Amino acid sequence: MSTEPDIRALLREMFTAAVQAAQPERCIPRHLPAPPKGRTVVIGAGKASAAMAQALERSWPGPLSGLVVTRYGYAVPCERITIVEAAHPVPDAAGLAAARGMLETVKGLTEDDLVICLISGGGSALMPLPAEGITLEDKQAINRALLKSGATISEMNCVRRHLSAIKGGRLAAACHPARVVNLLISDVPGDNPIDIASGPTVGDPTSCADALEIVARYGIDLPAAARTQLESGAGESIKPGDPRLARVTTTLIATPQMALEAAAKVAACAGYTPLLLGDSIEGEARDVGKVMAAIALQARRHRQPVAAPCVLLSGGETTVTVRGEGRGGRNVEFLLALAVALDGEPGVYAVAGDTDGVDGLEEIAGAFVTPDTLSRAWAQGIRPRDSLANNDGHGFFEALGDSLVTGPTLTNVNDFRAIVVL
Repeated sequence: MSTEPDIRALLREMFTAAVQAAQPERCIPRHLPAPPKGRTVVIGAGKASAAMAQALERSWPGPLSGLVVTRYGYAVPCERITIVEAAHPVPDAAGLAAARGMLETVKGLTEDDLVICLISGGGSALMPLPAEGITLEDKQAINRALLKSGATISEMNCVRRHLSAIKGGRLAAACHPARVVNLLISDVPGDNPIDIASGPTVGDPTSCADALEIVARYGIDLPAAARTQLESGAGESIKPGDPRLARVTTTLIATPQMALEAAAKVAACAGYTPLLLGDSIEGEARDVGKVMAAIALQARRHRQPVAAPCVLLSGGETTVTVRGEGRGGRNVEFLLALAVALDGEPGVYAVAGDTDGVDGLEEIAGAFVTPDTLSRAWAQGIRPRDSLANNDGHGFFEALGDSLVTGPTLTNVNDFRAIVVL
């Protein structure tokens, strides 16, 4: 019988395998295009963009230059590509300056030139160049409201695209007539390129009307200039089929599914049957926690949909509608709801974490759940249901010593969840 340290080590090993499967040094080299007749310019944004730029530099045979922006703490050294750090998830002036610099970088290109665009999750907040008349403060307020609303990442990015001067295909249009090669690391359910960093270099089929509907659905209080931008149609993005996008190609070089498959191999080698439940699971984090608990209990008690010992694997991006004052994070919210629903069931262990190493606003990737999670909390005078009601997942698991801390992982393929059932 596996001991608890063995199972914790297995959970950590699966998380590490998922992260390693999406490392740019593995994914970038095999997807690079041939050098052009003219210049090669590199641009990009996201939590993995600096590591992507470094991997590109090491593999590129000719001259190149460029600029990418990444999250504070996620920079790695590059010799020819300028690396800028900025704030995430709420944008700041450094990101604004980087977005402007990116547009300057691609000015005046010709048909002989090549733009390699390195995009990963987090790029939307890192390129906060608002449309004319909208301020950075407006964008910050809108971002905060969206993050608290419970809107899906697709819905949030639809609104962002239509209030931007760089997203929604506008950056690709600025590169015209150069050839544009998009290399994307997906952190979004469904891997739709328009939702990865709000699609700065791909055509956007959504409209200002769609953005307005989302704003109304979640009761987002828009600043006057932003509402005018949407209601007037001035914020329409670059649509698929636009001639300026004719020379744009897009490749997904790492996805949540790849990460889950890497973890499944680890589970199988350890003697556990892996079951992949989905790479794009969405919904309220606490609701997903309840559902996953029910599946785990079914496997343990009835050997369905898979017999124990097994590992239930899933990915995607849940949401948290913030009602409390705690230190949230969607992965720890999921885990706390999972623990409450399991109610101390023996033989069930779990890990969940964001593959970029940051869950919510905390420099903590996620946490672990064990059969005695609830009893250890009660012994400290912590009431799990109260912590859940207060959106205080990080406070809860930190008090138990069960936080998963990785530091910057330099990649981002969304959330990873693994439940071991003995």
